[in-house]
Amino acid sequence: MEVILKTDIKGLGYKNDTVAVKPGYGRNYLIPQGFAIIASTSNKKMIAENIKQASHKAEKIKNDAEAVAAAIGEKALEIKAKVGDSGKIFGAVTTLQISDALKAMGIDVDRKKISFKGEVKFVGDYEVEIDLHKEVKKDLKFSVVAE
Repeated sequence: MEVILKTDIKGLGYKNDTVAVKPGYGRNYLIPQGFAIIASTSNKKMIAENIKQASHKAEKIKNDAEAVAAAIGEKALEIKAKVGDSGKIFGAVTTLQISDALKAMGIDVDRKKISFKGEVKFVGDYEVEIDLHKEVKKDLKFSVVAE
C-alpha cells in the first residue's frame, strides 16, 4: 500500500514522501492518526502542487538547517554524569542532556532530532547524529565525564 506522509516519521520518511507500507500499518495507524493519506493520483497531484508552491519556503528551511550544522561545526560537548568505580554511568545520557548542552552554547536543536549511534554506558567519547533536515545531517562528538 502506498501512502503520502503528512509529517516526518523516524525510520519511515519525511513529510510529502510517498512510501510503501504494509496495508494494516497504513489503514490502522498512519491514516487514522493523521500521519499519512492514501497515495491516489489526485492526492499525488495535490501534494506535487503544494510542494511546488512551498519550494521557496523549503529552501529557506534547508538553508537554516545548514546554518545550524555550520554553527555546530566540529564542536565537542562534555556531558557530566554520576559514575561508579568501574567507570560505568549511573542512569543514562539522554538526548535532552545533549540538547541542553547545545542550547547552552547558543544552538537550539530539538531533542527529537538527536539519535545516539551506540549505547552510552561508560565514561568516554561518543557520537550522536543530528537530523536537521532530510538533506542535512550532522554528526556531533561528545564526551562523558565523571561529576
